[in-house]
Amino acid sequence: MITKNELKKIKSLKLKKNRKKFLLFVAEGEKNIKEFINSEIQFYKIYSTVKLDWVNSTLISENNMKRLTFLRNPSKVLAVLKLPVFKNSHKNRVILCLDNVSDPGNLGTIIRLCDWYGINTILCSSETVDCFNPKVVQASMGSLSRVNCIYCDIEKKLKNSNRLIYGAVIEKGASIYSEKMEDNSILVIGNESKGISNNILKIINNKISIPKVTKNKGPESLNAASAASIIISNFFVS
Repeated sequence: MITKNELKKIKSLKLKKNRKKFLLFVAEGEKNIKEFINSEIQFYKIYSTVKLDWVNSTLISENNMKRLTFLRNPSKVLAVLKLPVFKNSHKNRVILCLDNVSDPGNLGTIIRLCDWYGINTILCSSETVDCFNPKVVQASMGSLSRVNCIYCDIEKKLKNSNRLIYGAVIEKGASIYSEKMEDNSILVIGNESKGISNNILKIINNKISIPKVTKNKGPESLNAASAASIIISNFFVS
């Protein structure tokens, strides 16, 4: 069973202000939720439309799950988890820094990418989309349980860092295929439409670009997740 107040509270977690108010966020889908079970992030409550053999849950009707879900097609299980306090790790060969990345799908994909390459720290500007946004949680497919997204004053962080700082720019940057990114570095990825902000560009030691192969007009740029994927994969294999 689920009460009307519980329903209302969980639905309100779509908004960042309510996630902060209740210190809770939502994850949906068996695969996604199982990833959090093995993490340090604590569960508040789990709801399901069927009895689960891998975790205790509160049984609810399919109609109530449709009312709870943030997905187009509801899963059979939805979990409410407690917001963790992420800590910076200084053991990464490279730290990713996101300057006002606004698309939830991009951030979720970037979190999965970092998890794949063993990067467990992402520095996020205050204007970067909240990593506990339901769309980000869904797109990250459980990788959020292993990747720390730290929201901070990235300008101050970068100025005080002793790491080399690389910034992905569209033009006038050294080719990623000729410029080898060094260990103990930070890679800055900018906003999807505006790129890296001017105040952050001034701090960057090395501007790098992904060479465009096509000679026709083509796309003006790659999205943030695609650019991060190409640059990070090149860093780990070079």
